[in-house]
Amino acid sequence: MQEGSLSLMQMAKISSALYDYQSNKKLFYVSILTSPTTGGVTASFGMLGDIIIAEPNAYIAFAGKRVIEQTLNKTVPEGSQAAEYLFHKGLFDPIVPRNPLKGVLSELFELHAFFPFNKNGIAPGSSKRKKDLRELFPGSEREYLGSPNN
Repeated sequence: MQEGSLSLMQMAKISSALYDYQSNKKLFYVSILTSPTTGGVTASFGMLGDIIIAEPNAYIAFAGKRVIEQTLNKTVPEGSQAAEYLFHKGLFDPIVPRNPLKGVLSELFELHAFFPFNKNGIAPGSSKRKKDLRELFPGSEREYLGSPNN
């Protein structure tokens, strides 16, 4: 434990506060994973967002390649801790380059304000809490929302 037991307890406190923030206060939480996102952040509040966004080519892992290989005595495939690989496995929602991120966040918060959650965490007129981002952002069938040149 590199940061110590105090940091470990802070993860639990932050996650608990976030639970209250999302469940009781019905507030919207967007998590943005940049490179590197590892360890306690991955294990706790980094993955608790209503929407989880990752940057292209971000390194996202709980433990590093060497630790996994020594613990499990297995080879970790190259690229298995890259945002693109994890996106295809469903670990988070979209991959958004940094340049268009402000616009994407603005759109998400506008949509949330337009469709606020009720006491059950469900948007009125919706049968599910999280919508597929392809519904929210028509034309985002590509892997990334926006292009790195935006």
